[in-house]
Amino acid sequence: MNTQNPAALEAEHNELHVRLERTIQMGGEVGDAAARVAEVLHAHFVGEERYGVPPLALLPALAAGRVEREMAEVVTLTETLKAELPKMLAEHQAVAAALDDLAAAARRANSTEVIAFTEQLKLHMQNEEEVLYPAAILVGEYLKLKLGVPAE
Repeated sequence: MNTQNPAALEAEHNELHVRLERTIQMGGEVGDAAARVAEVLHAHFVGEERYGVPPLALLPALAAGRVEREMAEVVTLTETLKAELPKMLAEHQAVAAALDDLAAAARRANSTEVIAFTEQLKLHMQNEEEVLYPAAILVGEYLKLKLGVPAE
C-alpha cells in the first residue's frame, strides 16, 4: 500500500525546514546555532517521515470504518516506530538542547522571530510525542486487531 504522508504534516515539516534554512542564512551566532539544530534534526526527520508519519495517512479511512487488507503493510512501519521510539525521543531531547542554544543566541541578537521559531519547533515536537506518535502506533495496533495481523 502506498501511504503518502498527510498533506498537513508534510506542509508543516516543509515550513519548519524553510524557517530553519532562513535562520541559518542569517549567519553569525544565530546562523551557527541554527545550523547545529539542522544537523541534529535531519536524521530525525528522515526516520520520522519514513515510518513515523505515513501510518497517520490511514486515519481518515479508519475513522470512517474502512479497513482494507492491504493496510496491513503499515503494521511494519508502526512496529518500527515502536522499536525506534526511545531513540526518537532522545533525538527530541538533543534537538531541544540545540533549540535552547539557538533561543539564547536569538535573545542576544534581539531576534524575536527566531525565538518564536524555537518555541514553535518545541511545540511541534511535543505534539509528536503526545499525539502523532501514539496515534501512528494505534493505527498499527488497530489494524492488527481488525485484520488479524500477528504481532512481530
